[in-house]
Amino acid sequence: MALVQKPRSRFLRIQCPDCGTEQIIFGCPATVVKCITCGKTLAEPKASKGLIKAKILEVLE
Repeated sequence: MALVQKPRSRFLRIQCPDCGTEQIIFGCPATVVKCITCGKTLAEPKASKGLIKAKILEVLE
């Protein structure tokens, strides 16, 4: 029986601090993630994890 590791990153449901729009993003983004409504930067790549600049509403499994 082979063991499979669980992924260390998750998808996140976040809310823009400026306009309140909700988006689902990857917890370890490779590029800058901007709000689809107002264009504010919500997440940036940083080392092995992302720098999240928005309110995290839910961690999706």
